[in-house]
Amino acid sequence: MNCLACRRTTTVIAGRVQGHLGRRRLPPSRWYSLTSLSPRGANLNYMAVMRRQQIRGKKTKSSMRLEDLPQGPLKMSVPPPPLPPAEDEGPAYPTVVLQAHQNMRKFENCVLLTRVGGFYELYLDQAEEYGPMLNLKVAHKKTNAGPVPMAGFPFFQLERFLKILVLDLNSYVAIAEEFPNDPGDKIKANGLMHDRRVTRVITPGTLIDENFIDPYANNYVMAVHINHRQDGISSTSENKSSGNGNGIIETGRLAALQTNNTPLGLAWIDVSTGQFYTQSTTVTSLGSILSRVGPREVVVDEVLESQTDHQLFSVLAEDKYLITFAPHSEQLPLSEWTPMLESDIPAKTARDFTPDEVQAGSLLLQYVRDRLQGLSMKLQPPLRYENMSVMAIDKSTMRSLEIKQTIRDGTFRGSLLHAIRRTVTKGGARLLNTWLSAPSTSLETIKARQDLVEYFIHHPDLRDEIVMLLRRSHDSQRLVQKFALGRGDPDDLIALANTIQATQDIVSLLEKVTRRDDGTSCFTPLLNRIQLKDPNSLSRRIKNSIDEEGLVQQHRAEENEASQLISLAEDVVASEGAEAAASKTASTKKRKQATSIRDHYSEDNATFVMKPNASPGLRSLHAKLASLLEEKHELGETLRERFGAASLTLKWTPNLGHVCHVKGAKDLRKLDADEETKAAMSVVSSSRSTRAFHAPEWTALGRRIHQTRFEVGVEEQRLFADLRALVVANLVKLRRNAAVLDELDVAGSFARLATENGWTRPILHDTSITTGPNSTSTTTTITAPATSAGTAQHIVIGGRHPTVEAGLREQGRTFTKNDCLLDANPSSSSSSPSPSSPSPPTSHGRLHLITGPNMAGKSTYLRQNALLVILSQIGSWVPASYASLPITDAVFSRVGSADNLFADQSTFMVEMLETSAILRAATPRSFVIMDEIGRGTTPEDGTAVAFAALHHLATANRCRALFATHYHGLADLVAERGMRVGQGGEPGAVETYCTDVQEDGAGGFVYVHRLRKGVNRQSHALKVARLAGLPEAAIKIARDVLEKNSRNHDHESREKDMELLQNTPAEQQSVNAG
Repeated sequence: MNCLACRRTTTVIAGRVQGHLGRRRLPPSRWYSLTSLSPRGANLNYMAVMRRQQIRGKKTKSSMRLEDLPQGPLKMSVPPPPLPPAEDEGPAYPTVVLQAHQNMRKFENCVLLTRVGGFYELYLDQAEEYGPMLNLKVAHKKTNAGPVPMAGFPFFQLERFLKILVLDLNSYVAIAEEFPNDPGDKIKANGLMHDRRVTRVITPGTLIDENFIDPYANNYVMAVHINHRQDGISSTSENKSSGNGNGIIETGRLAALQTNNTPLGLAWIDVSTGQFYTQSTTVTSLGSILSRVGPREVVVDEVLESQTDHQLFSVLAEDKYLITFAPHSEQLPLSEWTPMLESDIPAKTARDFTPDEVQAGSLLLQYVRDRLQGLSMKLQPPLRYENMSVMAIDKSTMRSLEIKQTIRDGTFRGSLLHAIRRTVTKGGARLLNTWLSAPSTSLETIKARQDLVEYFIHHPDLRDEIVMLLRRSHDSQRLVQKFALGRGDPDDLIALANTIQATQDIVSLLEKVTRRDDGTSCFTPLLNRIQLKDPNSLSRRIKNSIDEEGLVQQHRAEENEASQLISLAEDVVASEGAEAAASKTASTKKRKQATSIRDHYSEDNATFVMKPNASPGLRSLHAKLASLLEEKHELGETLRERFGAASLTLKWTPNLGHVCHVKGAKDLRKLDADEETKAAMSVVSSSRSTRAFHAPEWTALGRRIHQTRFEVGVEEQRLFADLRALVVANLVKLRRNAAVLDELDVAGSFARLATENGWTRPILHDTSITTGPNSTSTTTTITAPATSAGTAQHIVIGGRHPTVEAGLREQGRTFTKNDCLLDANPSSSSSSPSPSSPSPPTSHGRLHLITGPNMAGKSTYLRQNALLVILSQIGSWVPASYASLPITDAVFSRVGSADNLFADQSTFMVEMLETSAILRAATPRSFVIMDEIGRGTTPEDGTAVAFAALHHLATANRCRALFATHYHGLADLVAERGMRVGQGGEPGAVETYCTDVQEDGAGGFVYVHRLRKGVNRQSHALKVARLAGLPEAAIKIARDVLEKNSRNHDHESREKDMELLQNTPAEQQSVNAG
């Protein structure tokens, strides 16, 4: 239907109704029927009406009576096109509210903060929901459409509220900034002054330079890709068959918890530093990787949102990771990653990527790009984790060893990282965190780190000088990344220049050391990595361009503005609210304090960021500005003489423009005395004591001054953009230099730690390894020292626990040292030496079975030896008198008790799952500690399970292991199977050690924490119970039961102890006696 024809027909009919029906108004329903052609109204023959309209003659008007209109349904040869659906325009909200509502619909999963002048504001439902959480007053803005809920805060408090929203509430926040519309845009926007659009979406994983970002840890966002097309059916079928509806769990479901080998692709990025990694793994191993990386946000393809029963989400839910579902409609090939990287991906690395890794990287890059809303990205080329020679530390080991946080309350204080961190830079702290999560397995890398530490220990003065220079540097990794993302301000440039200068001073210092050592210094590899030619040029240009004094004045002005806005914030919000308006009317009206022109604006004190000599153009503009200001001074003198007003000053205000301002009654009388002068003045503001008027000379000069100041600002922006571009051009060099500074910081930290605590350098060695059929490692051949029989030894003399010792030292107590001697020959080819080989050394056993009382230090001993292995491979000294250790590919720990009720797993089930993972993954190069295996069930079943685990470690995994237990019968089973050292069975397999209690005969006792060879069949649980405060009545009953049971077992136990003693070699008995 032709809309124009419809409107014309309606007009004709309405005119006749008014003429022949006495101007009786058509009922609204009839009008609706005609205008909308509804069948409920008059039956209008559309074509007939069209003909009547079209045959009108020139300057004639045809008319008809309403009752002559034909009735009935419309009859059309061609049906009219359907009308567009009527849009609900909604209430007439103010423009800023409409803009906010539009952005809220576009970013529906985000909290929208809209910039309005000097404030960020929340509107509508979000104001009511988040206002109380942010401790903001929720007002109701009066509009024609009704009150609109709103809450706001000054713009300079953005970081404070972002911290609450992003870190505390795990919310996504969209920041909508306001942009002035140019004249053309104002016409298109119906005169709208500003356009408000979202410039960035901030999530927990995509922080850049916010003040609340953790400076001592990386802030990763990780993408997990799983091939849902191949995995979705199998996952669903597994879940359907996992139970029968009666609470009976099939064994297949539990087995799937450990044997889910569904391939995954992982990619993780720290947007604040540009670090980029990928890895190919399985669902089973995902938990350990998440524990090591610690992502703040995990991104998953949105197609998996409906498959919440997939085991992937069970793994993510265990530690409550924030999951984001993002669209991944198209895959970005590696060639499209290049524009977002600082350099091309090496060809070898590109060939090694698995399809799942490429998919994960594609998903992650698209997600980050969307969050940054068009900001340029220059990330480091991705590194494949598989290509990095690092030790594996799984999730339970990371937790039980308290590497980054304590088990009890999850705090940093009390962790291993807290005990050893002595770094002075933020980048060094992050590097130490990374090394501790993934210690190196490269003997060359470890020795290079140790050489640096040793040099710093022997040369403390050099170390102190390096530390002093490092303190002058800034977090250049994150500084550089800010510029790579198109951010960064003049303060960041100054910090970067200071860092480059500190780097130059460090290089000069180390070059002297290298020359003194004839070029054989351990610092030579580091110096070869540093490139300072172009960065030094950048530093000089920054120093010659930026006016630091101007920056200080600018910051003072910003602080003053901030303090004024703080005082105005509550009044502005309250004035928008109906309740506040009512209370304001009822209350006493506050006296408004006038703001003087001088307080409002002082153009003579305008500050500039760049030095006048930063460029020829800027030098010329500053000379021009100085000339104009001198001309202004002369004009002021002239006008004061002309008007006879000594107080006359030349000012500018936003409302009045360029005015001559006179103050004081005396000068005002002089102005009024001369009628000719008074008539010539164009007064724009006047009071009893002041007057402001326009003078044509000042108006013209003032405009020239303003135009020159504007040109200075434009030139400064151009220079600042050039400096930013120079930083990006030196991106790779600056990042490499920063990495060297971080390594020096960590090495100096290790040196200080070793000096303060008396730690020693561990001797590390590696051997030719051929893994067994149960292993997943590859063959490694490294020349290393060995014993006469080719057997590598794990030797620790006088070892201590690093964190426990520190805690005891604060209490004025000392830590009991213990030795740990293990055989570390992982060869699986043949256990027995060849006849031609030299006589083997004394075997210490690959596995130590440790018994002893409660509270006597068994768990501490296990943990301290695992921590020593980790510390030795990050390049640190270790808390021991002597340490000689083989390279370890993985550390496993099964210590402590915990359940997982969320996953329907009891304490014993968690224990078995962790034990199963260790037995499946441990290799001959691994180090395992196990504590109290089998304690969650009956003694008989527990003993059986514990011995099975012990036997598997000793015979199948063939790894070094410490196995603590209260099941004393395990020692008997070891002897029965001929597994003890010297029994001729599995040579060097198991040795028994124990702790003890020393009693004074009067009821008192002390724990003997030092290990000795043998088996202790007394757990002394009642002593611990009494220390814990159990009632004496309960202790008496427990003692009666214990004595009755012990009489039945004493005779049998003594016989077994004698048998064990007889099977112990004579030289070991003499060592035990000593």
